[in-house]
Amino acid sequence: MKRTIRMNGGNEICRSVEKSLEEYFRKLDGEQPHSIYEMVIANVERSLLASVMHRAGGNQTQAADMLGLNRNTLRSKLSKYNIR
Repeated sequence: MKRTIRMNGGNEICRSVEKSLEEYFRKLDGEQPHSIYEMVIANVERSLLASVMHRAGGNQTQAADMLGLNRNTLRSKLSKYNIR
């Protein structure tokens, strides 16, 4: 049976983040977590940017449009994560 992924509402993305966080907490084995928000946002943002840049064939203008970002903002984020 083929499963349909619905992107509206981010259900699949939310489940992926929740699953990853559950694994993260499990691996902490009682240690106190730190900077979880920053860690999650940085990892999700990097993956998002890399995926969209790939989909746009490296075209920053097209990627910026897809993301709803200003091209200069995109360039800054690509530089931050060393994505070409």
